[in-house]
Amino acid sequence: ESGITIHYVNEHYDEGDVIFQASCEVLPTDTPETLAQRVHRLEWEYYPKVIEHLIQGKCG
Repeated sequence: ESGITIHYVNEHYDEGDVIFQASCEVLPTDTPETLAQRVHRLEWEYYPKVIEHLIQGKCG
């Protein structure tokens, strides 16, 4: 399993509070490139939605 974690940034690397996570399956036939494509699709789908919710005060 792989995926994305959207989190707040603080003074420590990757230690901010988690806002949202999404995952995708790692297939036996995956290459680094095909897995990266699926992870990027998660980013493209969810980053705008999470940002909109943050702006509207609906999460975080």
